[in-house]
Amino acid sequence: MKKLIVLLVCVTLLSCEGPQGPPGLNGVNILGNVFEANVNFNPNNDYSAIVPFPNNIQVFDSDIVMVYLLDGQVNGSADIWTPLPRSFFFNDGLQVVYNFDHTSADVNLFLDGNINLNTLGPAFTNNQIFRIAILPANFAEEFNVDIEDYSQVHQTLLSQDPDFKILSN
Repeated sequence: MKKLIVLLVCVTLLSCEGPQGPPGLNGVNILGNVFEANVNFNPNNDYSAIVPFPNNIQVFDSDIVMVYLLDGQVNGSADIWTPLPRSFFFNDGLQVVYNFDHTSADVNLFLDGNINLNTLGPAFTNNQIFRIAILPANFAEEFNVDIEDYSQVHQTLLSQDPDFKILSN
């Protein structure tokens, strides 16, 4: 009998629901996009490469574009990705930098630095693997308020959130 009562209490507790919260917005699952590019830098391409975004990826002006250089592997299996810009320094004080810029259509990957790029060996120029990530983002709405005017700030906050309250001591 005790087992039956314990079972009924457990079933009752597990089947209870609390009060429903206020309605919210429907969720949206937005994921970023990632793709990789294999690039060769040489004098013919002026040590730069334009990598167009794939046709199946739409990039907006507000999106964030990040680029990573494959910098090696751990135990021959896990890739090590380093964000650009990525600098390498030589014993003589010279430096080479992998860098990028982008538009909403492509990424420009390029080498820069205070070294003569023609003297770089294939380890720095050939078959460089880059991972390009496009992260969806929206521009923030402008907050055109004189922050020194308490009344204007209060009214603006109230217009954006009717439940906004100022707590006082």
